[in-house]
Amino acid sequence: MTDSGLTTVPSRHDVKVTVDRLEAAAKAKGLTIFARVDHAAGARTVGLTLRPTELLIFGNAKGGTPLMQLQQTIGIDLPLKALAWEDAAGKTWLSYNEPAWLASRHGLTEQAGNSVKALASAIEALAKGAAGP
Repeated sequence: MTDSGLTTVPSRHDVKVTVDRLEAAAKAKGLTIFARVDHAAGARTVGLTLRPTELLIFGNAKGGTPLMQLQQTIGIDLPLKALAWEDAAGKTWLSYNEPAWLASRHGLTEQAGNSVKALASAIEALAKGAAGP
């Protein structure tokens, strides 16, 4: 499903395994892992509960820099991020921002086309691999 530039795909794995798989696939493609944020663990530190929710921040300068050269404000949305989360029914989902939506948000048009297509293809493949069999 896509909503306001956010794509969400179902995962066959729990949140931790989904993010583990995504992280391993990103590293295998030579991407840098900038951070992994366990929001549920953070909630526990302040006495709150949250269903499993983990964010992975990843990318590389080769993919993001050309876009930032065109419009530096896109740097607020880069590097790429993917969020694995569990819904109230116990189903795991993986969500990420569509690179084309990010480009549009920052006023990037045709001149960013090839870079955006490459990012979109990469994150879609990584998400499918992490969430799939």
